[in-house]
Amino acid sequence: MADWRDELARWLAPFVERFGHKARRRMCPLYVAGLIGPGDRKSVGPMAERVAPGDYDRLHHFVSDGVWDEGPLERELAIQADKLVGGGDAFLVIDDTALPKKGTHSVGVGPQYASALGKTANCQTLVSLTLARVEVPVMVGLRLFLPETWTGDEARLERAGVPAEYRSARAKSEIALAELDRLIAAGVRFGTVLADAGYGMGAEFRQALSARGRAWAVGIPRHQKVYPRDVELVFPVVARGRPRKRHVPNVLSTSAEDMLTQAKWRTLAWRKGTKGPLKARFAAVRVRVADGPPQRIGDKGMQHMPGEEVWLVGERRASGERKYYLANLPADADLKTLAATIKARWVCEQAHQQLKEELGLDHFEGRSWRGLHRHALMAMIAYAFLQHLRLAAASGGKKNLRRPASTDAAGHTESRRRRPGPRTALSMPALQANPPQITRINLPK
Repeated sequence: MADWRDELARWLAPFVERFGHKARRRMCPLYVAGLIGPGDRKSVGPMAERVAPGDYDRLHHFVSDGVWDEGPLERELAIQADKLVGGGDAFLVIDDTALPKKGTHSVGVGPQYASALGKTANCQTLVSLTLARVEVPVMVGLRLFLPETWTGDEARLERAGVPAEYRSARAKSEIALAELDRLIAAGVRFGTVLADAGYGMGAEFRQALSARGRAWAVGIPRHQKVYPRDVELVFPVVARGRPRKRHVPNVLSTSAEDMLTQAKWRTLAWRKGTKGPLKARFAAVRVRVADGPPQRIGDKGMQHMPGEEVWLVGERRASGERKYYLANLPADADLKTLAATIKARWVCEQAHQQLKEELGLDHFEGRSWRGLHRHALMAMIAYAFLQHLRLAAASGGKKNLRRPASTDAAGHTESRRRRPGPRTALSMPALQANPPQITRINLPK
């Protein structure tokens, strides 16, 4: 235990320097150590018993009520994450994760779709941003989404301590773009932005990424309208009346699903799983997205004009499920690169599960906006530290420091409960000394 605690103290030094008050300088390492250390419950009470006996009030005050700004620590996290996995071949994955919650008083809680449960449930939803390169994710942003039941209730927002700038209704995509700009301003380096259809279906979101000069690959619904790559704008021919002053496409848009019916499909493997290579059939064609300004086209009513030229990619899974994506990667990108880029988004799901199962992201018992975000920030810092250990062990720079099993009052070792699923950050296999290129993603299962 002393080994990883000593390394943690060294690694946390730049974070601790961001605090002015000596009590907060002491509480921050204790809180992070509590999240990393043994124990199934990572709320303030149990952690205080393990890492700071007699200091429960100070630890609780630190995360829930202390007067300190999270911004400097968020910037330091961005800097450290960039050092770990940043670069031109890194991905920034935008997604959201649900924290199931009982009651109605915790900030942002309400009936919402919880992807982890696959249904609508009472929960909090955090928009997440994950920086990842090859098989190593580092969470760099978690921001609470407020449903309408909250943004329309000023008294409720006041009780939860929601800052004034976050009280207006904001879509998840707006929150994600604000966090993206924060990371760019902090100097975080990454190549492609990835997101699922919940974000990718929005034309404003895709256009905002392109306006920022970012490469992106996002999921879309099968009914997303697209035009052929060679669509032309022409003046409509009219039998009578005044000549038309606006161009219209020479062909009508069609759904992404229909556009790929005549495409050439290939079976590709994007990484190795525990039962062998993971495969699916893929096809890709260049298209123009129907997300331009709306315009009336003959008897078809208002139609969106052709927009940016991008890749339309289809995926047919062995289960029969079909998925569709848009990507503004270069026109000369091959199908294997497109498929590997799209499937790289899985790494954020790994990070979500590890943050919850190993570091107690969903264990916070407070109700306030400030407390939830500070707990999430400490969990992200703890996760970045564990990835630092993992990378150091893989490169031979540090020995592989393992977290000890917890012990009871009699000194007997307790076995840690572990739910079925991917191996967690603390039990991941060591990285290869020369990690594979992005077209050969080999993520731990």
